[in-house]
Amino acid sequence: MKKIILTGGGTAGHVTPNIALLPKLKKLGYEIYYIGSKNGIERQLIEELNIKYFAISSGKLRRYFHKDNFTDPFRVLRGMSQAASIIKRIKPDIIFSKGGFVTVPVIMAAKLKKVPTIIHESDYTPGLANKIAIPFCSKVCVTFPETLNHVPKEKGIYTGSPIREDILNGDSSEGYKETGFSTNKPVIMVMGGSLGAAKINEHIRNILPKLLDNFNVIHLCGEGKVEEGLLNKVGYVQYPYVKNQLPHLLSITDVVISRAGANSIFEFLALKKPNILIPLSKAASRGDQILNAESFLKQGFSEVIHEESLTDQMLLEKVEDVYKNRASYIEKMEKDSSSLGLDKIIELIEKNRGKK
Repeated sequence: MKKIILTGGGTAGHVTPNIALLPKLKKLGYEIYYIGSKNGIERQLIEELNIKYFAISSGKLRRYFHKDNFTDPFRVLRGMSQAASIIKRIKPDIIFSKGGFVTVPVIMAAKLKKVPTIIHESDYTPGLANKIAIPFCSKVCVTFPETLNHVPKEKGIYTGSPIREDILNGDSSEGYKETGFSTNKPVIMVMGGSLGAAKINEHIRNILPKLLDNFNVIHLCGEGKVEEGLLNKVGYVQYPYVKNQLPHLLSITDVVISRAGANSIFEFLALKKPNILIPLSKAASRGDQILNAESFLKQGFSEVIHEESLTDQMLLEKVEDVYKNRASYIEKMEKDSSSLGLDKIIELIEKNRGKK
């Protein structure tokens, strides 16, 4: 029996690409295990899929001063010891890491145990956890071709993003049933990430009366951010968060308004959904979403509005313009091959398993 350990955590974006690999890994006969943190979002997402889960100690990695910076290195060392023990017991053929602070001790332990490791970097430039882990890994898969300039030449491989098969199989009849929309208006979907985005929510609700003249609107607004006074608004549905319904909702969507997390935007690309990206600002992030968005803008897949310059009128005009010119965006998306990332990563796993 072939064995693989998957690792990644801290945010849903560090878990969903691992989940995307599961069907093909199972089909290839892999026994699958997962190493994550004790209380991270990955634990719930993985355990409900009946994958054997191991929790280890991990310290959060920060670029800024924090009192825990003095103790977290010891948590990483403890996690490394725990990961080494798990690796010794399971004897995996390979380890695949999606990033996040919990993966650093796993990759280091794998190096000690001489187990090959593959890291996947979603963003335009590697995050801090992957930067630390890259010297200890075997290969680095990248989502953007430009990212190859930021990783060692002998390790970097352009694969694109592993796209979940279920996201590609939405049923439009289910989407219309779920929303109650008629088919006589195009659909706008607004996504602010799993926690929502207060500023995007505010601007969407400000222009909602005008939007609803020409569009139906699906609004994924974040936990605790549903506007009670708009619950019965015709042509407008709000969700704190969606999971199983998402493929069906995307299947009826004509234009997406979203943050610029790499996993999401590559799903839009695979589905050929024209989109408007409003990346997290540098004040709220390390700036990776800005780089992701600019890459998609350059390739003609997306329009971009920077949060600092976002206004009601600008957003309304962008929606109308992208919808009007949607065929141009779709044409460019159809020429892209990065949606084959899942197959490329599986091929790389098969090629490198068991190598010392």
